[in-house]
Parts: sequence; C-alpha cells; structure tokens
Amino acid sequence: MKAIIAEKPSVAREIAHLLGAHEKKDGYLSGNGYCVTWALGHLIALGMPEDYGIKGFNKTSLPIFPDPFILTPKKLKKVNGYEPDPFALKQLNTIKQVINQCSSIIVATDAGREGELIFRYIYHYIQCNKPFERLWISSLTEKAIQDGFKNLQPGDTFDGLYEAAKARSEADWLVGINATQALTIAGNQDVYSLGRVQTPTLALICHRFLQHQNFTKQKYFQIQLSHRKEYTDFTSISQLQWEEKKQAEQIQKSIEREGRAVVKDISVTTVQEQSPLLFDLTELQKEANRKLGLSADEVLQIAQSLYEKKFITYPRTGSKYIPEDIWPEIPELVRILNTNHQFKSAISTLKFGNFNKRIVNDVKVTDHHGLLITTKIPSALSTTEKAIYEMIAYRLLESISHACIKKISHIMIKVHHYEFQVKGTKILSHGWRAIKGLLTDSENSDNKNEVLTELPELKIGDELKISKTELLEKVTQSPKLYTEADLLSAMENAGRSVENKEEQKALSNISIGTPATRASIIETLLSRNYIFRKSKTLHPTDKGLQVYNLVKDKKIANVQMTAEWEIALDKIEKGELNKNQFMNDIQAYTADITSELLSLYIPQENIPQLICPKCQQHNLIIKDKIVKCPDEQCSWILFRIICGVRLSIKDLTLLLTQNKTSLIKNMKSKNGKKFDAYLILKEDFITTFELTKNF
Repeated sequence: MKAIIAEKPSVAREIAHLLGAHEKKDGYLSGNGYCVTWALGHLIALGMPEDYGIKGFNKTSLPIFPDPFILTPKKLKKVNGYEPDPFALKQLNTIKQVINQCSSIIVATDAGREGELIFRYIYHYIQCNKPFERLWISSLTEKAIQDGFKNLQPGDTFDGLYEAAKARSEADWLVGINATQALTIAGNQDVYSLGRVQTPTLALICHRFLQHQNFTKQKYFQIQLSHRKEYTDFTSISQLQWEEKKQAEQIQKSIEREGRAVVKDISVTTVQEQSPLLFDLTELQKEANRKLGLSADEVLQIAQSLYEKKFITYPRTGSKYIPEDIWPEIPELVRILNTNHQFKSAISTLKFGNFNKRIVNDVKVTDHHGLLITTKIPSALSTTEKAIYEMIAYRLLESISHACIKKISHIMIKVHHYEFQVKGTKILSHGWRAIKGLLTDSENSDNKNEVLTELPELKIGDELKISKTELLEKVTQSPKLYTEADLLSAMENAGRSVENKEEQKALSNISIGTPATRASIIETLLSRNYIFRKSKTLHPTDKGLQVYNLVKDKKIANVQMTAEWEIALDKIEKGELNKNQFMNDIQAYTADITSELLSLYIPQENIPQLICPKCQQHNLIIKDKIVKCPDEQCSWILFRIICGVRLSIKDLTLLLTQNKTSLIKNMKSKNGKKFDAYLILKEDFITTFELTKNF
C-alpha cells in the first residue's frame, strides 16, 4: 500500500479517481493499493515565542533565536492568543494513520518551494522515516498526472528545494518576530508589524507616495506646426521647451510670418518588435491589474482555480519559456483554441509549421514552464475566470507569432534656427500584433503612447508649408503613484529603486519576493492597515507612513538587502550555498535590526484614561486596533476599525463617556455601499449604528 499526500482535497480526488482509489474514508480515499489524503495547505508551522516559554513582549528576551525551531500544528488567532486549529489537528491525525498503514509515500503537494515545505514539515512533525517519491507535474490533466506517475522522482532530488523553503520560513520568522516585538516595545505596546519582505515593500510604496506628494509641477510651452503634403496631414513639434509663455508666443508669431519649414535631416530605420513571451505569474498579475482592475491576489486565486479545473498549467511559475520537449504539444493547443469561434480570426493569421520558437529555452525554464492552456476545453467559467483564461490563450498565440516589423522615420525640419521633430511609423508586417489587432500602445514598445503616422515621401531640402501653428501648454508630471501592476514591476526589478547608478547596474536582476509570494505580501500590508486601495492606486495610511518614517533609514527597510536574500535562497535551492551560512547571516542581520529598532523613540498618541464601561473598575488598554479591559473576567473589548474606518480618540472618548460618537463618515457596508452613522453604546455594552436618513 502506498500513501499519496496532495495539497488540497480537490487535487487528491483527481489523483484518486485516476488511480482507482474510489473508497471514501474520513479524510482520505483508498483502493487499488493506494491511500490518497491531503494537507489543507500549511498544517504545520514554526512555533510562536510562547512555545519557547517566552510570554508577552519583553526587551530582555530579544533577539529570540530558537535552536532548534519547534514545529507546531497550525494555530488560529484568538482574542487571548493563539489556539490549535481543530481541523488541522484532525487532518494531521488522518495523515498519520494513512502513513502508518502504508509502506511508502508519494508526495503530490504543489510542485514548488511552498508545496515541498508543506509536506516536509508534516513528515518531520509526525517523525516519519518512510521512503518517499515526488510527483512533479505542471498540469492536472489526466495525461500530465499519468505521465507524472510514470516518472516519479526520488524524494532527495528536492532536498535543495526543501532547504531553501525551510531557510525562507525560518528567516521570515526571525526577522518578523524580532522586528515586530522590538518596534512594538519602542512604541509602548502599540503593535507595529514588520517583516523581511513586507517592510521593504512598504518602503517602496511610501517613497513613491512622498515623491508624488512633494513634487512641484512646472509649466512649459512647446510649439506644434501643422503641415500637408501629397494629401497627407501631419504635425511637427518643437525640440525646445520654453518656461515663459510670452517668449514662446513671440517665437510662434515669428514662425507664422515665415510660413514655411525646410527638411534638414531624415533618419529611417526598420525595427523588429519581438513577440511577447508567455506569461509567468507576475506578468499575468500585472496585465490583469492593468486591463481588468484585478488585484494580484485575485488573479492568483482565479489562476489557481483554473489550474485545479485543469484548464491551465501550474500558475505559480517564474518562467516565461517552455522546454524543447513541450514544443510538439503547442500545435494541438492551437487547434483546440481554433474550435472556439472567438479565436478563429486570430489563428487565421498564423501559419502551421512556421510558428515562432522564441519561447523555447530549456535553460530559462525554472521549476515550471510559462503559463499555457491545456487540452481540456473550458466550460462553466465565471466572468473573471473566462477573462484570465482568454489572456493566457491570446498570449500563447502572440508568443508563437513572428515579429511585428515597422518602418520608423525621424525627420528634423527647421524654421529660422528653431528645430522641429516629425515622427512617422508604418507597419510593414503586422506579425504578433495581428492576433488582437493591437497596432498601438504595446507593452513591448519603446514608446507606450506610440501613434501610427504614415508620412509622405520627403527628402532633405524639401520645403513644407505651415498651415497652422499652435502653442501647447504642458506641465511636468509627478512620479505616478503605484498601481498593483507598477508595484509588482518594482518588486520584480528591485535593483532599479537603488539610486546609486553603479549599484543599480550591479543589482539589475534582483527582486523582492517570488512570483508565488508577491500577492500575499501586498495583502499583508493591506490587512495590517499600512496601505489602502484608492481607485487603481496604492496609498499608505497614516500608520504606514509612520512606520516608514521610523524605519526608512534602517536595515529592515533596505530593498537591496532583501533582494539579495532572494538570490541567496535561489543558490541554496541549487546547492550553491550552505543553508547554515545563510542562517548565520540572517541571525546577525536580525540582531542588528533588533538593536536599531529598540533604540527608536516613538512619540505617543495623547491617550486619555477611560474606565471600562462594563466592570467600571479598570482603565482600558487602548491600542491601534482594539480597546479592551485588562481584567480577563470582564473581557470587554471594542475593535477600533469599524466598517473600514478607524475610531478616533475623540470619538472613542465620546462613546465611552456619552454613549454616542460624532457622525462617522464614509464607512463601507458589506455590499460595498458607503454610509454615515453614529456609533451607539447600548446598555448591554454592545455597540450599534444610528443611521442618518440618507442611508
């Protein structure tokens, strides 16, 4: 009998069905020599400080360096601390029973760093020593699973992957726990969460926000000329910019009097705009955020759902390429898309037998290849699932199309001694742009606002009549606030945020987080009330800016250092770096940041002394997110963030002294509707709303 451990029940059921394990048991399926069970994600985690006998936040306990780290079943956060998750305990017991009745194990958790860690933590927690093999697949289609079982790999092949995952987990614990406790102690017990990756990401958002806020816009003027030749209208723009309107107007009048321009220089180049590569997860998240307004986390959840329904390949990929052995499968995927009327027009531009092989590169395929559709024709998709599936399908068609070829003309004309620029673009071969009829505004184009302008035949010395002049008033643009797409790009290309040009060049390929973790980093910052979404952009909250201003010059916020850890983890996975060496470096780093943070002085909010309304005995503990009575028997508690709005000290005082706040505006109901209301403290010490008439 063999035990198979999947990451989720849906995957386990799919595998069990293919293997003939049809007998349903409590927490697993059995039959045909197999017992198939599942892990429900991370069932095992690193223990909290309390598990090492360290209670509360105490300066003398820091830094905390567990040796060894303790593994504990998943815990749920409760008002009075953490408690074991009963569902996790139950499933762990099932996994142990399944393994006990089997001679060996097949690991079928997701084929990646986190999937490996999920299994290995369970394996070590239950003190198992039975041999295991690894199912490593990039798709959940029947063929992929069957091929995977024919090519099971020895478990120790992935020891490097596990060591990297374990190092990442322990490093995040050391930095997150110690930094959070240190800053919280410095802040007099108001909890400030920090992390190895989340804090540098917050720093990126805050730095850009402050650049945007502090930017001083400046007006400038350019002169645009209109021309017509050979029945073709086109314009030219002055190369000079003028700050003074009066000066620009005088030059404009001089040009109008002249009435003609002379062609002085012509440069014509033929440009090949290469087809885009396949999506990796980050690129898909960026594109879906730009085009559909979806968050990175929403895109990941949708892609995971499509994967589990067997419509696309493994989504948590960091590669945009496929290996040579997958290439023969591509024509079949195109034929399947051709059965859908929506894709027929796009596919008609392709030539079977003459696909572009730019996406084939064995060296650049990491754990998984770029995102592909599968041979399963999609059905019963939600609107967003359909949109994401179509994005992946169209990108496949674009990637196997040939380059778009353009003729780009740069023409310089002169009026008096003033130079004007004319730019023309003519498509010679549409190539991949014909797939969606995308002839402008390409993500691959050097000029994202490129306009196709065909020019008449011009030669040096030609005179052009000026039919019209126009003075254009423009303003310099502040750095744009980050959208999620922009932030994902900044995280992916963290080296660009380093201001020193020499360092930037050396760090050109470093990144923060991985394709699989970036969405959760953004969601963590949102849940911590450090940032919020406004329209399509990300803004820091007052608390986020406060944390940034406290730590911006400290090591914890250093984007470069965090990115270098990611490189080190990659080296551990490849066996090029010893995990112990990495952890020694992390411990030294943790000691430094803990010392830095403990030395900070944080001015305190002017907090009044307010008596508990329930027991009338104790002064309330007032924190950033909660207000509570210190008496555990009384246990009165109030959450300060109500329908998306944080209760101010003024309103908190009014509520507890007069049983009613001032009017709280712009709260948001569960259905997303905004409303204004008073918060009332009832006789049973529970709060309720007194709504305004316009709700």
